[in-house]
Amino acid sequence: MPIVRPTAPVALDGFELRVLRIPLVSPFTTSFGTETVREVIIVRALTADGDGWGEIVTGEAPLYSSEYTQGAWDAASRWLIPALLETPRIAAEDVSRILEPFKGHRMAKAGVELAVLDAALRAEGRPLAAYLGAERDRVPSGVSVGIQSDPARLVEVVRGYLDEGYVRIKLKIKPGRDIADTAAVREAFGDIPLQVDANSAYTLADIETLAGLDPFDLLLIEQPLQEDDIVDHATLARRVRTPICLDESIVSLKAATDALALGSTSVINIKAGRVGGYLEAVAIHDLCREAGIPVWCGGMVETGIGRAANAALAALPGFTLPGDVSASSRFYHRDIVTEPAVLEDGHVRVPTGPGIGVDIDHAALEEFTVARETVRR
Repeated sequence: MPIVRPTAPVALDGFELRVLRIPLVSPFTTSFGTETVREVIIVRALTADGDGWGEIVTGEAPLYSSEYTQGAWDAASRWLIPALLETPRIAAEDVSRILEPFKGHRMAKAGVELAVLDAALRAEGRPLAAYLGAERDRVPSGVSVGIQSDPARLVEVVRGYLDEGYVRIKLKIKPGRDIADTAAVREAFGDIPLQVDANSAYTLADIETLAGLDPFDLLLIEQPLQEDDIVDHATLARRVRTPICLDESIVSLKAATDALALGSTSVINIKAGRVGGYLEAVAIHDLCREAGIPVWCGGMVETGIGRAANAALAALPGFTLPGDVSASSRFYHRDIVTEPAVLEDGHVRVPTGPGIGVDIDHAALEEFTVARETVRR
């Protein structure tokens, strides 16, 4: 499914980068650590026709992936942005090609690309959702639940999210905090849509443990093994009944193609930041839709900028499973957009305004900013 209509080139005057540190509503614990503050980079594309906004979804430390705040800041300010500013006028569809010589740094590339795309679409008065080919005006909302102190506390937390209206529950797991936690939630809440996310915490030596999740009728087990264990994931997929979903392993269209060819996965979590941008994310969506592979939109604890863009992506027709496009209040007391995402009957609305469709709360932006830099032509 090609992009509906390419954007017109924009004249970039420069970019502003900001590091934000935003307190979380509650600690968020996964197999690789606990976050109490979200550190994130916001990108502002400066053009004569108005600004565009993007988000680099790296964390403070290289725990989820090899990318992290200071590395992304350096890559964006020293290499990616100067490369884009060498061209007098640029279309958003050309960003990935211009940045291709720089290896890796996909999250940084995705944030810069989104800022250019937002600027171009705002100038044209076009919503991102329509540009990407979205077919829905709202998307079902799942919630990611961090590891709690014990199974009883986990059940309490899940009950709260179900009462709020979330239509799917995802449990973070790790060795020693898997079977009992999942069993407690399944026993407490019957046949709710339920899945687990390991964030690469297991190895093939843990096959019996992972197979022990089969009785709980899960939608999927997300990224049980390391991101480069594509062959081992194929072995695991043959040994367990629960569908294997890849997340960290899917860093590009090529990676998705290889994983499907090997039988390493039967579901794919698409994160635009992880794959280098929303245009690459659409290409992976198209590949999976053609192959009959369900996809869903993962989350990286985004601010309202990335959350709005994710809602637009998740509204494409191939996203047949509820994703992690939760309400802003799931993570933040105060977001950096004027109309944060809210939950309505288990769904989040897809913004309809130009570009990403949300406006920046500049007072909040200033409050959370801890560093900034402007790179001009």
